[in-house]
Amino acid sequence: MLVHLLILNYNGRALLAECLPSVLLAAESSRHRCDVAVIDNSSTDGSAEWLADHFPTVRVIRCPNRGLCSYNEVVAALRGRIAVLLNNDVKLDRDCLDPLLRPLVGEQSDCFMTAPRCYQFDETTYEGFRTAVRWRWGLVQATALFPGHVQGIHQPGPTASSGAVMAVDRRKFVELGGFDPLYLPGRIEDLDLAFRGWLHGYCACYVPEALSWHKGMVTFAERFGVSGCDRLALRNTLLFEWKNVRHPANVALALAGLAVRWGVEVAFAPWTSPSRRWTLTAALAAAWRRWRQVREKNKNEAGGEGPSGPDFARPRGKLRREFEFFRRFSPRRMAADAAHALSSVTAGVMRTRRPAARPGADSVPAGPVFAERSRKVCQLP
Repeated sequence: MLVHLLILNYNGRALLAECLPSVLLAAESSRHRCDVAVIDNSSTDGSAEWLADHFPTVRVIRCPNRGLCSYNEVVAALRGRIAVLLNNDVKLDRDCLDPLLRPLVGEQSDCFMTAPRCYQFDETTYEGFRTAVRWRWGLVQATALFPGHVQGIHQPGPTASSGAVMAVDRRKFVELGGFDPLYLPGRIEDLDLAFRGWLHGYCACYVPEALSWHKGMVTFAERFGVSGCDRLALRNTLLFEWKNVRHPANVALALAGLAVRWGVEVAFAPWTSPSRRWTLTAALAAAWRRWRQVREKNKNEAGGEGPSGPDFARPRGKLRREFEFFRRFSPRRMAADAAHALSSVTAGVMRTRRPAARPGADSVPAGPVFAERSRKVCQLP
């Protein structure tokens, strides 16, 4: 089976030198035929020329800088069934790819996206991507570091989103429209893609047997700074809610929480530092400007109705799916599922009277058994 590994790059020559060799090694170690390519987003640091000199077998696809949306046209033009989408600051374990791809291979699989277990470059700090979603005073937050997450690090199962590494079914990715340019220059678009997949009856699967490492926020932090990244995340969170939240219970949570947030912002404005004053108000204004800008562009170009054609009259079935998304991936539910799965594994080991695992060993079933278990836990209603 042909698998495409696509690395998104913007001025990341040093990152490519550090991370690309691990991706190539993982591709060589896979039982699948892997094609590795770098999508270069108009880099000015000589990334493309450096790749031609040092990695001449790696194909370079030149694109305008459209963040994750650069994947959309590239993935649509591919021939393979699966594409692995990578940031340029990601390293892969040598044996990462085959387990990551297994849940996507079955013909009847509802899985459209898989996410690996990911650590930071110190190799001990867990980053994700077993992701939960919660409401925090009117704002949706996707996080892998919720209370009780540790028990689920080695447990396969559904996830609300991925991050810097994801494998996608190419056909389903194109069917869903890929990443939404509404969120440019970036942040939150991976959650938006996973949510749209869920509404269509698909699921995303966390595969802890697949191991990766992520340096994290290198390109964005250099370009926008930490505060700029935070402002983008807040703006795009608001856009995500305006575009996707339709169930009355979720709308009520959003409106009530935002009202409280704004009231607190007004009350404490005189005592807040100028750099942090009116943060929510500024984000609301920025989100509204972006919403109108994209809506007008869509109307002029395709006669559409708003960003990506938001479905204000969402069918009842999809309203139920929306409500179930936030319930299924709540931190409490995710933690409870992890604890139950861990107790089941422990009970199974005790029943079979197997020798105790050596200290530090991961209690993760391997190979075909693990793959079958991953498929089953991801077949959601």
